[in-house]
Amino acid sequence: MDELKVFGCNASKEFTKEVCDCLGVHLGESEAFKFDNDNTFVKILETVRGDDVFVIQSSCPPVDENFMELLITIDALKRASAKRITAILPYYPYARSDKKDQPRVSITSKLVADLLTAAGANRILTSDLHATQILGFFNIPADQLIFADLLANYFKEKNFEDLVVVATDAGSSKKAYKYAKRLDAPIAMLDKRRLGNSQETLIENIVGDVTGKTCVIFDDEIDRGSSIMNAVRVLEDYNVKEIYAACSHGVLSGPAVERIKNSSIKELVITNTVPLPPEKQIDKIKVLTVAPIFAEAIKRIHEGHSMGEMFY
Repeated sequence: MDELKVFGCNASKEFTKEVCDCLGVHLGESEAFKFDNDNTFVKILETVRGDDVFVIQSSCPPVDENFMELLITIDALKRASAKRITAILPYYPYARSDKKDQPRVSITSKLVADLLTAAGANRILTSDLHATQILGFFNIPADQLIFADLLANYFKEKNFEDLVVVATDAGSSKKAYKYAKRLDAPIAMLDKRRLGNSQETLIENIVGDVTGKTCVIFDDEIDRGSSIMNAVRVLEDYNVKEIYAACSHGVLSGPAVERIKNSSIKELVITNTVPLPPEKQIDKIKVLTVAPIFAEAIKRIHEGHSMGEMFY
């Protein structure tokens, strides 16, 4: 069996160390920095010739800079004669630009797929995509991990007797149903409409019984928090008991943290696919680690075992 090597780019060093600890392997040695002319330099500091290599980099600010570092790292590994290179993107860059829904716009998530392949990636592993069609943008094996069990089990342990799972819009109702099934709870759905190209949304109606209930809003990601805040305001109008929220990717850009801090949300549960800097760490935000899940996926890929049960 080819030797397993795991490398982490700068934005995901801590996460990669945690994955390596779960696997019982050392973190691959590499360096990446910028010259004075703003060009990125990457060097692999150990041999990878003939090895099965995994490189981890999530999408977080500065997004383009971090993605470029990943591409350069993949190219460096390819030129160092790695046998297979699996690019792991816990949070996929430009995941929300997955379709041409307006004239003269880019399908940027497809461009990301093309660039990863061109750089030399042989396989892709990501998680909880905004749209699973992104997997079809690749002509190499591409898999996504789902954290429904992890998030659902967290709330299951709270033993709520009056729980309702709330979908933020029709598009997320399918995912909400999976959570509801795991929690043996009913589902409610909000009628959300996006205001043109702005990052804000409007919610006016709700379908389902939430009055006097404990509500949990599940979503794939929370960015500025506008959808969550609109949902909270609607739920408050229906006199719900308590409001919780959960998502796989806590992007939490712009006013998101302040909005959550000042809201009636009891707790927001996120995973560590996106690093949460100290200035965004507040008591209301609970972070669950997904490093063991990625470690198990890496082990299965390396040993050639099935990953089917990890996708649902």
